[in-house]
Amino acid sequence: MANSAQAEKRARQAQAQRAHNMSLRSTLRTAIKKVRKAVLEGDKAAAQKVFQAATSTIDRISDKKIIHKNSAARTKSRLSAAIKGMSA
Repeated sequence: MANSAQAEKRARQAQAQRAHNMSLRSTLRTAIKKVRKAVLEGDKAAAQKVFQAATSTIDRISDKKIIHKNSAARTKSRLSAAIKGMSA
């Protein structure tokens, strides 16, 4: 429990920031799932379109340090490889 006004405020701010970060992380996971679903459906053009949107989301969340930049790069690389591996 916080013992000073400053500590109480930091606890409130941390709680609000955590909720915001969880929301962004949820958005990230949803974007990744959309790409994986498009790949499973087998429509390469649709998968590429969804991948473009997901790439933007991944980069934006990485820039805010919600996930590490290497994790973002790895995720994009794996999604891209999955799309390239699809039959035309």
